[in-house]
Amino acid sequence: MNHICLIEDEQKVAAFICKGLEEHGYTVKTANDGLSAQKLISQEPFDLLIMDVMLPDTNGIELCRHIRLTDGNTPILMLTALNQVHDKVSGLKAGADDYLVKPFHFSELLARIEALQRRNKNTEGNHLLVFNDLKLDTWSKTAERDGKKITLTAKEYTLLELFMQNPNKILSREYIAEKVWEIGFDTGTNFIDVYINYLRKKIEKDFKSKLIHTVIGMGYILKQANK
Repeated sequence: MNHICLIEDEQKVAAFICKGLEEHGYTVKTANDGLSAQKLISQEPFDLLIMDVMLPDTNGIELCRHIRLTDGNTPILMLTALNQVHDKVSGLKAGADDYLVKPFHFSELLARIEALQRRNKNTEGNHLLVFNDLKLDTWSKTAERDGKKITLTAKEYTLLELFMQNPNKILSREYIAEKVWEIGFDTGTNFIDVYINYLRKKIEKDFKSKLIHTVIGMGYILKQANK
């Protein structure tokens, strides 16, 4: 849980949180309203979302509910100056995992993040990733679509696992290179595109719908064809 998206419109609060998290080894990207947050979240995966309830263009609870339509896994920690029980309940019902009332000590925020991290580790026993009719078993390292087994190389498997861990999110070539090959992306090569094509042939051949789509100038996304 090292890569965090902070959605907070109060500059002083955002700076305070960013400084503290970065000092503890986290990388943080920030958005100051709901629209820029949605754009940022669609462009790259995050390990945790921290969002304020009161945003200039939307309610954080509505933003949380919108995110949960396509992402049920990324932990969400809500921040609010409202200390009413019904506000907390609304946030949790919208899909938030935890709630922190302003003002707060940074040590408490850090403890909440660490608790969410432990909770995530405890739920990693679910070894089956499913998207549409595609299934990936992370224990046996096997894949199948609509009951038909798919044979993958080691890198193809790692690439597919990355997509299935981040459905409906645009993954840049740089991010894919870092996570799958653990190297920086060389813009002069097309090896990412080559491997994407290998994977596409295996999971899309003989099936009606495409799953991996190109987003021109941005990267690739695993999504249903009609979305």
